[in-house]
Amino acid sequence: MPIIIRPVADQDEPALSKICLLTADAGNSAEHLHDYPELPGLVYAVPYVKLPTTWGFVLEDTGTKEVVGYVLGSQDTRAYEAYATEHWWPPLAEKYPPSIATKSGDVYYTNLLRNMYTIPQSNIDFSPAHLHIDILPTYQKQGLGTKLISRALEHLKGEGLEGIWLGMDPRNTGARVFYERLGFKEIDGAPDANQLGLRFADWRG
Repeated sequence: MPIIIRPVADQDEPALSKICLLTADAGNSAEHLHDYPELPGLVYAVPYVKLPTTWGFVLEDTGTKEVVGYVLGSQDTRAYEAYATEHWWPPLAEKYPPSIATKSGDVYYTNLLRNMYTIPQSNIDFSPAHLHIDILPTYQKQGLGTKLISRALEHLKGEGLEGIWLGMDPRNTGARVFYERLGFKEIDGAPDANQLGLRFADWRG
């Protein structure tokens, strides 16, 4: 399959949301957990097209013109958090009140929109930049994740950064193996073992 990597664009929002949903349950589809399937993407994907300090790249199948994966992030997580707290989460919290939620996924996200977590300072001390990466299952295990992260690192090096971090679902053991193979390690001082950081000098992609 001919695959290209290109910068994310506004028109990719529906695809980002779909990919996020189809991988939101520890790497598996979360469709069964939602009556409002857009919620995972509104938290973990779409903001990286809309908010300041963000960047992103997508995998596009040139045969179908379908976006099949993404790597998204912010080069300044604290600035991202501050802007989202003021401008992004409040309208979503108003649109999606907890009273609408009956399925577990919707319960989780409608509450999260009202009490968004703050990134541990240990992560910020490691690097101001973070990322999210997701690829549709049928396109996994083809080296595309490594290529996506490599493209992200190229961009971030150009911004003068030396490292990146991510948080992961502890249930997704396959993802952890993937990250550690590329050089990600647990962050010293982090509150749990699911915060992984990469010094670009340690990249093994």
